[in-house]
Amino acid sequence: MDTTQTPARPRSLTPLYLLLAVSLAPVLFALAAYYMPSLGLRPEQSNAYGQLIEPQRSVPTPATLPLQTLQGEAFDLQSLRGRWVLVSADESACPESCVRKLFILRNSHASQGKNVDRLARVWFVTDQGQPSEQILEAYLGTHMLRADPGQLAEFLAPGTDSSAAEQAVKNGMWIIDPNGNLMMVFPGDADPIKVRTDIRKLLNNSRIG
Repeated sequence: MDTTQTPARPRSLTPLYLLLAVSLAPVLFALAAYYMPSLGLRPEQSNAYGQLIEPQRSVPTPATLPLQTLQGEAFDLQSLRGRWVLVSADESACPESCVRKLFILRNSHASQGKNVDRLARVWFVTDQGQPSEQILEAYLGTHMLRADPGQLAEFLAPGTDSSAAEQAVKNGMWIIDPNGNLMMVFPGDADPIKVRTDIRKLLNNSRIG
């Protein structure tokens, strides 16, 4: 009887190596994306164009910031609570830079489709003059409210000296959220399309207002 046995062939380790490679691939990909951004594997960050205000500031009470319509009636900014409020401020003569801000905010508002009713617009008029009929007609639907420039600056641009604060108020556009918090600011020379896009993102991603 032949007791000689044929030696068993060694088992191939190839399947094991393949399984290990498949398991490690996601980890290696993530490490490469994080530590080697030049490879273009890291997804682009979708940051807001406007500057977030930190900490957010609550809308002031009428005692802190008295407001009046152009007809002389008292106006409580808290009455707009529940909607997103697009804000600009300037003197009644409304130079070209002022018109540009009003135009950007009006068009950003009008372009929001089914979400248009979730927005309101406010123009703080910082003197006792009367805006032109052309401005009144072009921006019908905007709440035009007289405000003391110093008190307004305490809300929109606190922590700066009076002359710098006055300029900051004229140079900006703001968003107040439906909870009554000042939460984002844009420069007066902002890109209109990017402003509109930021507003659309806020409306689409928010469950409030």
